[in-house]
Amino acid sequence: MGDPKGFLNIKRMESGYRPVEERVNDYREVERLLPDAQRKLQAGRCMDCGVPFCHWGCPVGNIMPEWQDMIFREEWKAAYEILRETNNFPEFTGRVCPAPCEASCVLSINDEPVTIRQNELAVIEKAFELGYVKPEPPEKRTGKKVAVVGSGPAGLACADILNKYGHSVTVFEAEDSIGGYLRFGIPDFKLDKKVIDRRIDILAAEGIDFKTGVKIGTDITASDLVNRYDAVMLAIGARKPRDLDIGGRSLSGIHFAMDYLAQQNRRVRGDLISEDKLISPLNKKVVVIGGGDTGSDCVGNANRQGASSITQIEILPEPPAHRTAGEPWPLWPRLKKTSSSHEEGCDRLWCVRTIRFYGDNGEVKGINAVRVTWEKLADGRMEMRDIPGSGFDIPADLVLLSMGFIHPEHKGIIEDINPGLDKNGNILVNDEYMTSAKGVFSAGDSVRGASLVVWAIHQGREAAKGISRYLMLK
Repeated sequence: MGDPKGFLNIKRMESGYRPVEERVNDYREVERLLPDAQRKLQAGRCMDCGVPFCHWGCPVGNIMPEWQDMIFREEWKAAYEILRETNNFPEFTGRVCPAPCEASCVLSINDEPVTIRQNELAVIEKAFELGYVKPEPPEKRTGKKVAVVGSGPAGLACADILNKYGHSVTVFEAEDSIGGYLRFGIPDFKLDKKVIDRRIDILAAEGIDFKTGVKIGTDITASDLVNRYDAVMLAIGARKPRDLDIGGRSLSGIHFAMDYLAQQNRRVRGDLISEDKLISPLNKKVVVIGGGDTGSDCVGNANRQGASSITQIEILPEPPAHRTAGEPWPLWPRLKKTSSSHEEGCDRLWCVRTIRFYGDNGEVKGINAVRVTWEKLADGRMEMRDIPGSGFDIPADLVLLSMGFIHPEHKGIIEDINPGLDKNGNILVNDEYMTSAKGVFSAGDSVRGASLVVWAIHQGREAAKGISRYLMLK
């Protein structure tokens, strides 16, 4: 513990964002980094608790107190070595993780928690700057071959661990670039794609073979894949979006959020999109249906693309600003989150249900909506009811559906391999992350359902252990 009184004498200081008037004109990352001297003080706020609940709250089990102490002592290499033991990609989580560790920080019982996520980002960026992050290929190979289908955080984490064990790993990606949701879902202003490329270069130098533009079931049959490799890992995410089956859904100008975000990320990297396929908010009234992070990302992009107005609506009630008795420490509280995108300009509405879309000449012009109220029933369930006479219209030239995802796409490799599904339509696995198909494993959103990057990394790591045990007994 670097400073025994740090948590008493030093207040939480966040890195903050670049000025709104500057950042809405570009796609560079909005979050800034604190100077090393300030970061040292923030790490010094760690209490080095006897029972570190931050470790409990973190899906990958980061050992926070130890590397906080190393930051305070300015021993960056030691901090990096401790961090890399539990997290393959702190440069990803340090940018996009909502930090469940901070919600479980003991200091947050009666004060503001340690800036764990930002401290983590400082460690990995310093490690890259000082040359500590470099290729470390395994000294010998086992002779076993594994195919990883999907290159999002779960697939990459699994591939990284398997490769370190000495197995030969090939990652198959249907898109033209590696990264999955990290590349085509998260905007550049939150995660610069050079950060992904930097890590992929290291993984490739360590011996992982990446094959892009390969669709399993089209370019390679699923049976060929199973026969050619000793094990197969399905890290295909949960890409089936939740739709809104109401009147007017067929009007043009209504799109799934991920279609919009993926297209915009391609445009940022320089891809040319034909006019007939372009989803453009320029000078349009934009309505985002769904109040989560994906919806927020749509808001940020629309702000940068010149939308005349942006309204984000959510059917659930407005979350509280502080913990409630129903979500005590160290549980993760559902609180109102105001993102950098919201700060850039957006009207936010809660307890609003979309009834139908209306339009003119086949194009959407707005939505009919109604206010709702939520009532807790005797069995604990929440029941939604429309408020009589509360109907209203919201003008819209572009509607983005951001209501989450229901399960993986079932057509294609899941149909071919038939790994078994749970009641929610996600891939069913055992404790070793193996499906009902022998030698076929799965992890991440395809198993858990749409979730956090840090959970995907955790499951990818755990699946790699299960795969390696299977291979060694084969």
